[in-house]
Amino acid sequence: MEKYSLNDSKLITLYKGGDEGAFEELMKRHKSRIYTTIYLITKDSFIAEDLLQETFIKAIRTIKSGRYNEEGKFLPWILRIAHNLAIDFFRKEKRYPTIIMEDGSSVFNTLEFSEDSAESIQIQKDTHMRLRRLIHELPEAQKEVLMMRHYMKMSFQEIADSTGVSINTALGRMRYALINLRKKMQQTEQAYDANIYPG
Repeated sequence: MEKYSLNDSKLITLYKGGDEGAFEELMKRHKSRIYTTIYLITKDSFIAEDLLQETFIKAIRTIKSGRYNEEGKFLPWILRIAHNLAIDFFRKEKRYPTIIMEDGSSVFNTLEFSEDSAESIQIQKDTHMRLRRLIHELPEAQKEVLMMRHYMKMSFQEIADSTGVSINTALGRMRYALINLRKKMQQTEQAYDANIYPG
């Protein structure tokens, strides 16, 4: 029976049984979809190619180690691997941006210093470290959409396509992420001020 007429789960079974060609067929079948998912996030064809290879390597290792158990849902599973690798790439390569709130103000009411004194630079560093920590504490879905929007400059349509949700869901997650971030900021600002200026 020709491989191209078999469904994904049959190909996985053949591959587990030692048929290397079965995985090649899976790669051919889904390569462009996986590449597009990565490219939407990275917007760089060279990085997307590298991460595509990494996605397949990770998938092969998982299947060969016997840890694959997605019950025939190969494509959503491998897209998730690709998506996570692309997000991880950004976490390692870039820093978090200045997050702009819905009213146009920065998350931090950053003071404009007339000159970058050592003290002002330290305050900015502390502030960005706190922001990174607070973003990290957000629920995964909110953190993801916040990073994609502000940090990868993705449109809400691209975010929706990349994460497999509707635009309304992506917008909702963004809104809650900003609300939560602002609450966390206010709480840490109060604690920070209490430490510096004890009452």
